[in-house]
Amino acid sequence: MIGLRSTRSAFRELVPSILSGALFAGLMLVSGCAVGPRYSRPSAPVPTDYKETPQNWKPAQPADQTLRGKWWEIYQDPQLNALEEKINISNQSLKAAQAQFDQARATVRYNRADYYPTITAGVSATRERLSENRPLASGVSTTNDLIIPVDMSYEPDVWGRVRRTVEAARADAQTTLADLESVRLSVHAELGVDYFQARELDAEAQLLDSTVASYSRQLELTDNRYKGGVASQVDVAQAQTQLETARAQAIDVRQQRTQFEHAIAVLIGEPASTFSLPVAALNATPPVIPPGLPSELLERRPDIAATERQMASANARIGVAKAAYFPLFNLSPSAGFESTTIANWLSSPSTFAVVGASAVVTAFDVGRRRAASDQARAAYDQTVANYRQNVLTAYQEVEDNLAALRLLEDESNTEAAAVAAAEHSLALSNNRYKGGVTTYLEVITAQTTALANERTAVQISGRRMVDSVLLIKALGGGWNAASLSTVKMESRTPVPPGQ
Repeated sequence: MIGLRSTRSAFRELVPSILSGALFAGLMLVSGCAVGPRYSRPSAPVPTDYKETPQNWKPAQPADQTLRGKWWEIYQDPQLNALEEKINISNQSLKAAQAQFDQARATVRYNRADYYPTITAGVSATRERLSENRPLASGVSTTNDLIIPVDMSYEPDVWGRVRRTVEAARADAQTTLADLESVRLSVHAELGVDYFQARELDAEAQLLDSTVASYSRQLELTDNRYKGGVASQVDVAQAQTQLETARAQAIDVRQQRTQFEHAIAVLIGEPASTFSLPVAALNATPPVIPPGLPSELLERRPDIAATERQMASANARIGVAKAAYFPLFNLSPSAGFESTTIANWLSSPSTFAVVGASAVVTAFDVGRRRAASDQARAAYDQTVANYRQNVLTAYQEVEDNLAALRLLEDESNTEAAAVAAAEHSLALSNNRYKGGVTTYLEVITAQTTALANERTAVQISGRRMVDSVLLIKALGGGWNAASLSTVKMESRTPVPPGQ
């Protein structure tokens, strides 16, 4: 009991020595200032409105059409919804981007540790025999040295080097989070594009199957006319050619369709050999997609948010480079127990404490610090240029897809009229041929024109759906940059917006 009390008393005497060093370090930290420029987002060219704003969009009633996290639900396609839901679970590109964000988040915690001192503790025991014939020998030839040291090393953040480093690391982590959302948006949009292209090919295959059936009947009719002496063998050969050509086109369409089916399998994390997409012809029109105001695009695109966070990181690294011009302070208090015997090792007389401080400044480095500062400023200028270029590209993508949807709608209406005219022409040609007024060549020409127009109409429908997906992607898919500041760097996994 007496030994325990003595040890507790020794620790009580030791603690003030350690705390005094920590208190001095804290005072230096509080009195410090962060060097380097304050960050503010540079300006970027922002138009007042989109040139291709759709006429049927009413800004006064945007609530029902506002893009949200699950933007694909705007198409009201259960099959598409089910496939899109698998993306967040099984897509490997998304998992890789998530792992990259986890690395960046760990880097923030690693750099943040420099705010605090590093404390080490250990124990050592030494037994030493000295020469009795050494100069100034005291007669003691064998000694024990038992030490329990507690050392602290701390660099006060007087000039803000640590703060700027943490600031840069946090901005880098937010960049990778925005990159993660860019990957998420890209894979969801790619799935939507592949899905609608597969559905468009299903519609083409359905059209060609119907055409093959029609051409088979036409061949049978022509063959009967030939046997009856009304038609020539040339007519039969031409009808046979038309039929086989249509069959070949149907096979080619199905081959293209399998490619998109395999691509969808990869996106949802399944082997292509085990995945099958049920056949369903495209039967939909693009929903109305509100583009919003151009100024909102800067907050809705994750790739723009990523380049903006890169600017913040580069700006903070300028401060890190400037901090190298100032003295580097270091505090190294040490305390512990030292004795020659175990019996009184942890007693009060065995305590020792040392408080030390140092300051080091680089007097001459042949321009190394200036070069580092110039490099940091040039890196910041590069991120500013990349940011402004990314903004310009984003507005271009929105305008491109708005224009595509507007023009494709006009083209669809015109093509529908062309299909009706071609079908009417084909009916007239068939009647003329059956009446013996014209040759079978006129029927073939009408058949070819009608099929080409019908396939073009189907392809335009597919392009309209694809461009609507690309417009949603260009608008950011309902994402918002505010989510970057709400995600804590210590959290395990960021929740996708709208989930």
